Amino acid sequence: MEISGAALTLSGVFVTGWLTYRGSRTAAAIQAEPNQRAADLAAFKEIKEDMQVDINELREETRSLRSLVRSMSGYVAELTAQMRQRGIEPPAPPDRVAEYNRTGV
Repeated sequence: MEISGAALTLSGVFVTGWLTYRGSRTAAAIQAEPNQRAADLAAFKEIKEDMQVDINELREETRSLRSLVRSMSGYVAELTAQMRQRGIEPPAPPDRVAEYNRTGV
């Protein structure tokens, strides 16, 4: 009876230790989840801010390039008109330019 009691006690200690270990891991995971979410949110906000800076720079560059295209278009139209006034036929514009002149895009 003494041996079976010792075996029962030993197995009880083992099960208790295992459950304590498992409970500690579960508690740590539960406690770490809000911290992980906060870290994920901070990383997301930083990425979002970086992307917003890039988007703003691209918008400004697009505005600048549109303005340049409009200016160049007017300048080329003026040069083309001057050439025709002097009897010089300018070369045909590239397909992409002709498309832009037709569609504005």
